[in-house]
Amino acid sequence: MPWQQLIADVGLEIDPESGLPAYREICLTVPRQSGKTSLLLAWELQRCLRWPTAQRVAFTSQTGWDARRKLVDDQVPLLLASPLKVAVERIYRGAGNESVIFKNGSRIDVLAATESAGHGRTIDLGVIDEAFADIDYRREQSILPAMATKPAAQILILSTAGTEASVFLKHKVDTGRAAVTSGATNGIAYFEWSADPDADIDDPRTWRSCMPALGLTISEAVVRHARATMSEGDFRRSYLNQWTASDDRIIPAVVWDAVVSSSVKPDGRLVFAVDVAPDRSSASIAVGDEQGRVELVESSPGVGWVVDRVVQLSAKFECPVVLDGYGPAGSLSDQLEAKGVRVEKYSSRQVAQACSTFFDAVADDRIRVRSSSLLDDAVAAVRRRVSGDTWSWSRSDTAVDICPLMAVTLAFDKATSSKSAGDLWVSWD
Repeated sequence: MPWQQLIADVGLEIDPESGLPAYREICLTVPRQSGKTSLLLAWELQRCLRWPTAQRVAFTSQTGWDARRKLVDDQVPLLLASPLKVAVERIYRGAGNESVIFKNGSRIDVLAATESAGHGRTIDLGVIDEAFADIDYRREQSILPAMATKPAAQILILSTAGTEASVFLKHKVDTGRAAVTSGATNGIAYFEWSADPDADIDDPRTWRSCMPALGLTISEAVVRHARATMSEGDFRRSYLNQWTASDDRIIPAVVWDAVVSSSVKPDGRLVFAVDVAPDRSSASIAVGDEQGRVELVESSPGVGWVVDRVVQLSAKFECPVVLDGYGPAGSLSDQLEAKGVRVEKYSSRQVAQACSTFFDAVADDRIRVRSSSLLDDAVAAVRRRVSGDTWSWSRSDTAVDICPLMAVTLAFDKATSSKSAGDLWVSWD
């Protein structure tokens, strides 16, 4: 598409005096579904296959899990469906080792979203995707030192707009706009497609002013549907690439506060639920009862502790455990079942239905939640992930851990609809 060609033409310019890339840093902010993934893949492949020496590309996203999905699930199929597949030596899909190895020695590696991830590496092309999620500079601090000895190295920063919590991206936007204003022709190349803050967000002319793929790979009907189903803040960020306040909540604070209390205590027939963060940095356990009372039992870093804790709780209270069978917690089901736990694995559609049920129960004041600061944070930050005619809590559109919310959501859904819940209650104390 023309906008992709523009970025490639400028971002890949060579300084005639040094023979090196004119721009060491390329920053791009563009609405979602514009074709960023295919542009990025083409850039990575140009670096891996068209340079005279073997190149190393490091790809990062908001979490290691998101980076893996983008490389393995989105980019690799495009590569293998193209004539360039003959250049591929091997593809590694194992967790923590995701990479594409080329016959000429070049490679694309997934890099964890941590400050130390780049230690001991040398990087020719570093990618910071979905930069809106970064509340600090750790990804850049991981990549830049690994590029220090590479005169021809480049770093790509790609994202849609964020909120005031998007500290890193806001700095890059301010720096990029200043470079454009000054007329800089080296160092930083900055590209932005966004709607005027005062423009009518319902006017197709506004959409055409900032969506470079509209009429090419996106239709006005698709945008119109998104406007009808998304919150205003989500639509502004996703489709108009406008910055919004982070308090644009799915569940308003006044509605949430009405169902939260420190005196809530699930009792009677119980169901437990467990959820795991996509990058396996944390896990949460929740409990619910038939009366619609839920509690976040435990939420701690890592995943190694969670199986033994769930086994302990399930045995003590004689309760089943529910989890998202196709989510990050799905890998725990075999271990739990082997230890005698009754596990119910929800499908993606059941998870979506559970999220809608939980949302409606909060809105209608039909649920009682034991107060928890971790749960409050998750509810304040969570966004919707729309899929077809359903939606669920998004695991990728926030820097806040939503495991506590997902766990209580599943516990509430199963407990209020299940006939196989436990029969005992013993005080947590």
